[in-house]
Amino acid sequence: MFQVAGEEIADEARLFEGKEFAPGVIESFLFLAVDLEGDDYDRTYLADTTRTVNRLFSMPVVLLFRHGAAVSLAVVHRRVHKRDANRDVPEKVTLVKGIRTDRTPHRAHTDILAALALPRLVAAAGVRSFDDLHAAWERTLDVEELNRRFYRELLRWFERAVTECRFPDDGAGDGTAQRHVIRLITRLLFIWFLKEKGLAPDTVFEEDFARSALTQHAADRTDYYRAVLQNLFFATLNTEIGKRAFRKPSASGRRDNPDHRDFSKYRYRALLTDPEGFTATLRSVPFVNGGLFDCLDDFEGTKAGGRRIDAFTDNPAQGRDLHVPARLFFDADGLFPLFRRYKFTVEENTPLDREVALDPELLGLVFENLLAAYNPETRETARKATGSYYTPRHIVNYMVDETLAAALAENSRPTDGDGTYWRDRLRSLLDYEDAGEFFDSDETQSIIRAIAELRVLDPAVGSGAFPMGVLHKLTLALRRLDPDNTRWEALQKERVATRAGAAFDATDSEAREEELREISHTFDAYRDSDFGRKLYLIQNGIFGVDIQPVACQIAKLRFFISLVIEQHTNTDPTDNYGIRPLPNLETRFVAANTLIGLGDKQEDVLGSDVIKTMEDELRRVRERYFNARTRETKRRLRKQDDALRAKLALKLEELGFGHDNAQAVATWDPYNQNAGAAWFDREWMFGLSNGFDIIIGNPPYVESRNSLLSDSLKDSYRDQTLADWGEALPRGSDLLIYFYARAPKFLNGSGSGCFITQNAWLGTDYGKKFQKFSIGKFYFRRIIDTSDKFFSDVKSQNINTIITIFDHKKNEDKV
Repeated sequence: MFQVAGEEIADEARLFEGKEFAPGVIESFLFLAVDLEGDDYDRTYLADTTRTVNRLFSMPVVLLFRHGAAVSLAVVHRRVHKRDANRDVPEKVTLVKGIRTDRTPHRAHTDILAALALPRLVAAAGVRSFDDLHAAWERTLDVEELNRRFYRELLRWFERAVTECRFPDDGAGDGTAQRHVIRLITRLLFIWFLKEKGLAPDTVFEEDFARSALTQHAADRTDYYRAVLQNLFFATLNTEIGKRAFRKPSASGRRDNPDHRDFSKYRYRALLTDPEGFTATLRSVPFVNGGLFDCLDDFEGTKAGGRRIDAFTDNPAQGRDLHVPARLFFDADGLFPLFRRYKFTVEENTPLDREVALDPELLGLVFENLLAAYNPETRETARKATGSYYTPRHIVNYMVDETLAAALAENSRPTDGDGTYWRDRLRSLLDYEDAGEFFDSDETQSIIRAIAELRVLDPAVGSGAFPMGVLHKLTLALRRLDPDNTRWEALQKERVATRAGAAFDATDSEAREEELREISHTFDAYRDSDFGRKLYLIQNGIFGVDIQPVACQIAKLRFFISLVIEQHTNTDPTDNYGIRPLPNLETRFVAANTLIGLGDKQEDVLGSDVIKTMEDELRRVRERYFNARTRETKRRLRKQDDALRAKLALKLEELGFGHDNAQAVATWDPYNQNAGAAWFDREWMFGLSNGFDIIIGNPPYVESRNSLLSDSLKDSYRDQTLADWGEALPRGSDLLIYFYARAPKFLNGSGSGCFITQNAWLGTDYGKKFQKFSIGKFYFRRIIDTSDKFFSDVKSQNINTIITIFDHKKNEDKV
């Protein structure tokens, strides 16, 4: 299109108010237009093309692609060549992708383009050279700043909603309103990503629709939330397409018909002007399953102790505690105008290719901040941090790469036996380079098997940053090693065929055959996709624990979105529009206190045949629940789980396990989204007796003097270390020390861990005592000073952070 040099910009004297425009190191910009055939181009293709073109020129080249009825703007970051200072290397590409030219562009796109205008940058950023201009463009297109801006606006809406709304008590203690609002945000954001894939009608989020669809619509009424959103959540997204219908009224006027507590049926007929027309509007929405849209109202009646948490009910008395005014969604500061100010994309950003839009991973950082603003431990400092209270992505990537490379090196074998070069090759496999050709066929099979058998735990999962990092890197490795999923599919079928190691009864045999058919169906439909890779990594290898139930809900949301974006849609409602219903992750991310175990478990009790048989039965029920789709199936499996836990508790107590521990097992309900356990045990909760290969995460920083760490908790944590190791930690230890102390108990014999924490324990008195305590228990392989100060203590003062990599003690020579 054109090239612009310093003289041409300098001629615009009015922009610079008489100040000189100096070319700087960069002496000009080149703008090229690229006309592409067709309209289906992903971000990776556009980014690779941008880098290729930039290698041909000495100055930065800005590309404007036209593809179909859209244009995309691409800007490249160029760094100095490491060995030749006279050369630049095109590196990170940032895109403003899919700007529509056949209709009104998205507001987010017009805002971004306006912000890139030279007069605005001169006035706002003091641009006086091409170097300044290039830097100003990169700042304007900074997706991290986009994330912070979105979070700040969302936090204002969150605080407003907590103030203006009224919700039923969810039974989880203080913070009921906050938890309800976070749950509402997670549900709506998931739908926004569905909308990006064309699977949810935009009209239902417009106020004109509310006015026409509702018999009464006003800013202060709850009708829109009830009749539109709740019906969308529970009776549409959580109900198979062929089973959607309104609840049948009772002929006698009593609430004794079978539909009365069927929360998958449409309700609020009286609030809708045209009930059948309303359901027709939602006909294009797929059934997604997954638990995110499970109605949390108990099936039992309120007189029998059941709760109406979501209050999805036609009964006015049971719904009186629910008030969510329509203005929260539609006015100038409402949630939907906020969402529309930003572009959402289903393509996940990478360190090298980024779109200026809210991608699923970036959204995770928003939730990490929101969770910190809700969490009593971090509430004050998170609000002052204005959207930067999270573990930076490059830190997550480094920690994930190091631990995965070590675990894969431990559990797979090179053909030549060169262990050092083997680990280097594995690191390349996990990096964003094409490393698949580094491995022969036997090595490839060995790595894929090691990935299939890998078990990873984040003991303080928060919003799921580290498990998501693990998922992304293992998916990348599998894509490179096994592009058509042939080996990965075979290993999943092998796992099903050999799981449990015991004889299956008739029901188990049928379930096994159904699961094998489901695996075949998944890979037939998604042969060249990441969907099957992600699904079975999540099902078999990635686990998380957090003391806050709402944290587990957010982590699950991120995994749900990650699975949905990999699916190919179609127009066939009998095929659920191409969407495979999502799994139920309640037994993969659990709310529990990681630092407290069940106590001293006698080996003769745990090893008894009768207990092992009951454990296996319970494990199989939970495996079936992972893939359960209908509410009826879920209810049946939950009842089986309840009965098995009660039976198991009685048998444990009979065998001398201890009444309190046996009751803890019996009362822990993994399907209760509002409750958590005061203890954690990997075997009872995840069915894993051999431990994890990797423990990774960011333990909460709570000082010993913090009131949240009460004297009774300190005593409990000290008692736990005494039970685990026969030695107690100092009572004045900060909370993170107990995570270090507990971690080796979760690892298998060759497992390793990686934590990022503040570094105070290296020099404090309690830290020195901990170091002495740890000798002979596990091995600190590496302690890295990151020089990053992105956490804040309770006084909002920056603190130094370190990354610690440690191994379960394996060899006597490790001291």
